[in-house]
Amino acid sequence: MSPIAPPIVRTMAELRARVGAWRAAGERVGFTPTMGALHEGHLSLVRLAKQRADRAVVSIFVNPTQFAPHEDFDAYPRDEARDAELLAGVGCDLIYAPAAAEMYPPGSSTTVSVAGVSEPLDGAARPGHFAGVATVVTKLLLQAGPDVAVFGEKDYQQLQVIRRLVRDLDIPVEIIGGPTARAEDGLALSSRNAYLTTAERAAAPELHRALAAAVDQLRAGRPVAEAEAEAVARLTRAGFARVDYVEVRGPHDLARLGPGPIAGPARILGAAVLGRTRLIDNLPV
Repeated sequence: MSPIAPPIVRTMAELRARVGAWRAAGERVGFTPTMGALHEGHLSLVRLAKQRADRAVVSIFVNPTQFAPHEDFDAYPRDEARDAELLAGVGCDLIYAPAAAEMYPPGSSTTVSVAGVSEPLDGAARPGHFAGVATVVTKLLLQAGPDVAVFGEKDYQQLQVIRRLVRDLDIPVEIIGGPTARAEDGLALSSRNAYLTTAERAAAPELHRALAAAVDQLRAGRPVAEAEAEAVARLTRAGFARVDYVEVRGPHDLARLGPGPIAGPARILGAAVLGRTRLIDNLPV
C-alpha cells in the first residue's frame, strides 16, 4: 500500500494554522523550501529535517523573482502530483504550494539584498538572482516559522547567503546544510539535469571530476590560480560551451583566495554550461 500523500495548503493563513497547532502540542517543525521537480537530493533534505524535528513541511514554489528574463522560468519542470507522491515516501507532513499572488500580492515592493557573500560567482553571473532568492526565503521562513530549515550544499553560495540573512535579520531558525546528493558517476543531482541530452549527460560528470582533481592539486600545494586554470581547460576540452567560473573561495564569507597555495580550509565552486543546461557544483578543500 502506497503512503498517503501529505496534505497541501496554498495560503499563508492555512500554513500558519497547521504549524501553530503543532507548536502548541510541543512539536518541533522542520522546513525544506523547494521549487518542485523533486529528486533524491531534495528527499535527502526532507529526511534530514525529519531527523531534527517532529514535523516536516516542504514548500513547492517556482519563484519568478530569481529568474532573469532570458532564463528558464516558463520551462522549469513542474509536476506537483509526482512531487507529492515522492514526499509521502519520506514522511513529509505538509506541503505548502502557494500561488505567485499569495507570495507576492499586488503592490509588493520590498526586496531583501545580502551584500558581500551574494556578489561574486553566481551573483556576478546571474545579476539579481540572489535578491530574488533572499526575498523569497525570508518570506517563506517568516510564513512557516520553523525551528530548523534545511538547504542543500549543492547550492553552496545560496546556503551562505541564507545563513547571513538569517543572522542579520534575527530570524529565529537554525539553518542546516545537507550534503550534495550525486549520481553514481559523480554528477550533482539537479532538476535541470532533465534538460541534458544523452551525449551531454555522459559529459556532465566532468564538472565534478574537474573540481575533484583541482582539490587534489590544492591539497598537494599547487597554486590556486594554476588549479583553477587547469579545471577550466578540462571543462573546455570536455565540450562545455561556457565556463562561468571555477574559483577557490573562503568557506564562509566566499572571499577570494590565491593566487598561491592555500593555507587553510577553502571551497572550490564551479559553474559551466553544457548545451542549454547550466550546471553548478562545489567541493570542500
